[in-house]
Amino acid sequence: MTHKLFPAALLLLVACNQNPNNPNTEKMTYPQTRTDNTVDTYFGTEIPDPYRWLEDDRSTETAQWVKTQNNFTFAYLSKIPYRQTIKQKLEKLWNYEKIGAPFTEGDYTYYYKNNGLQNQSVLYRKDKDGKEEVFLDPNTFSSDGTTSLGEVAFSEDGSLVAYLISEGGSDWRKGIVLDAKTKEVIGDTLIDIKFSSIAWKGNEGFFYSSYDKPKGSELSAKTDQHKLYYHQLGTPQKNDALIFGGTPAEKYRYVSGVVSLDARYLIISAAVNTSGNKLFLKDLKNPKAPLVTITNDFNADTHFIDNDGSTLFFETNLNAPNGRLVKTEAAKPQPEHWQDVVPETKNVLSITATGHYFFAHYMVDALSQIKQYNYKGELVRDVKLPSIGTAAGFHAKKQETHTYFSFTNYAYPTQIYKMDLATGDTQLYWKPNIAFDPNNYESKQVFYTSKDGTKIPMMITYKKGIKLNGKNPTLLYGYGGFNISLMPTFSVANAVWMELGGVYAVPNLRGGGEYGKQWHNAGTKMQKQNVFDDFIAAAEYLVNEKYTSPQYLAIKGGSNGGLLVGATMLQRPDLFKVALPAVGVLDMLRYHTFTAGAGWAYDYGTANDSKEMFQYLKAYSPLHNVKKGVSYPATLITTGDHDDRVVPAHSFKFAAELQAKQTGNNPILIRIETNAGHGAGTPVSKTIEQNADLQAFTLWNMGVKKLNLKD
Repeated sequence: MTHKLFPAALLLLVACNQNPNNPNTEKMTYPQTRTDNTVDTYFGTEIPDPYRWLEDDRSTETAQWVKTQNNFTFAYLSKIPYRQTIKQKLEKLWNYEKIGAPFTEGDYTYYYKNNGLQNQSVLYRKDKDGKEEVFLDPNTFSSDGTTSLGEVAFSEDGSLVAYLISEGGSDWRKGIVLDAKTKEVIGDTLIDIKFSSIAWKGNEGFFYSSYDKPKGSELSAKTDQHKLYYHQLGTPQKNDALIFGGTPAEKYRYVSGVVSLDARYLIISAAVNTSGNKLFLKDLKNPKAPLVTITNDFNADTHFIDNDGSTLFFETNLNAPNGRLVKTEAAKPQPEHWQDVVPETKNVLSITATGHYFFAHYMVDALSQIKQYNYKGELVRDVKLPSIGTAAGFHAKKQETHTYFSFTNYAYPTQIYKMDLATGDTQLYWKPNIAFDPNNYESKQVFYTSKDGTKIPMMITYKKGIKLNGKNPTLLYGYGGFNISLMPTFSVANAVWMELGGVYAVPNLRGGGEYGKQWHNAGTKMQKQNVFDDFIAAAEYLVNEKYTSPQYLAIKGGSNGGLLVGATMLQRPDLFKVALPAVGVLDMLRYHTFTAGAGWAYDYGTANDSKEMFQYLKAYSPLHNVKKGVSYPATLITTGDHDDRVVPAHSFKFAAELQAKQTGNNPILIRIETNAGHGAGTPVSKTIEQNADLQAFTLWNMGVKKLNLKD
């Protein structure tokens, strides 16, 4: 996107019309956003879309609008007296060494490390003598730290590696292949890869996925036919073989391939939505072998886990909403031949193959429980965890005798543990040296009742000794969609928020995956209002229990969580003081027309499905429910100009609509990160700046004049 400078006189006007010295006492004078007469008709109903022009991310007018809005926002934020203090606190606490769980590839042990404030984490390795060296440093990929490292995939023997990079936060990737030992580049850089894993076939080459580059803007134009390719090492990309997805019969929105560790089988997953997939099998040892269908509908999610010779293992929620592990023979892989290895339980299951074992990760009220099984499905042991929270990792190659896992919760910075696979002995491998004492904080789980009587779990974390007087600044964070589970994770930004006296609350809303497929479905399509009701009920619980009050309550969420914030701030503007929708899906009538948005129809439905679905979407779509004469919460919308997942036009149009109709003095601002996307790979420096702005804006609009600082 091209950004043009504005005349100094306009910048001066923008700056002068903001006075945060007395929050919410002076009416905001917003930059004017032009309207046009665009109208769409759905089932006989005309829907105006006056800010349609903001969808054109290649126009100079849109670029100018971005520049003007950013100038307006940053002029406001710059006058908050403690904005820099919060930024400094974030930098200070952020500045500690972070290490990821090690993994073995060939003759080396690899691990990610960030020395504290590096924009991107660096991939290091040690040889058998313990000699450490940098293997890949994404901080050298671009001068401003906005090029990030995505998928890194080694061949099974560890001698080759392919990695993907993202520039400016885009979902479009470039692929580079190295000789792992010498770090010499092999062949040309691959381009135009999107939503892809890397699946090696021995040392010969690998499978990857992409779309044809769209006509029009690559940041917003629709992409809906995903294709699986095979890249033979040392050959040009134009010669890559199209394996799957090139015909009308094979038209799917999400296609991926995985290869068994013995390079015998290729398993292809094909889906049209983010939920439900078909599965296909190809015998790679026989070039003439046909593509065998394993599952032929979208009624379940099924994923290949491992094989033992011709025996294949799959994780599936077919006829098991909470998930199970099954096995079958490659000669007859269809569901009617499946046998349970780890049957379904009342808790949601995910599986990793680790050495010669399976590790079952169960969610029990959104907290981790880990069990170790052998390949017969016999329980070996329950894995003891340090506390209640989230455990992750448990990866190891067949020949390895130990594994590593990480553990964290909202008040517990991530630590790494090493576990002996045979004995179960576990020891602390690495602990961060961070200036944060978890013992000073309390994190507890409560259950509250939603509007229809459903019990919803929520984690509430805060500094010990807070008074339940209704005056604690509280950040309520939610997501509620796409079968995604919010499990406890430590965050420096949240730690600073709590240090400043804030409460951090996370409910596990319907639409997520915390209680399996039924829980997910209860927050989709014509049940989506359940999610908003769950979130509103969480806020009411916090108010009723005197943690906070509407004057001190902020709501935050990103992507589908941005939709959550947008919908609830409009439905209950009286309940919240501050709203922070990030990279949100905010135009529910048009979301499916951009990039891969149509893939979200399982959760949302589309305005074209039926009159009833259109009316339901219109009834909660944030863009279409802003009303004149209402005082909405102080709102800071955040997005990135390179977001090609949830295009920034959602946020642009919503901001324009709110600014035009807001009554009262609560500010409506939009902060557009330039050269940034949906969030993944965002440089640490940008992440710190954004969090400082969000917290300063939040506290200021709650009427906090001075920070409660001990140091």
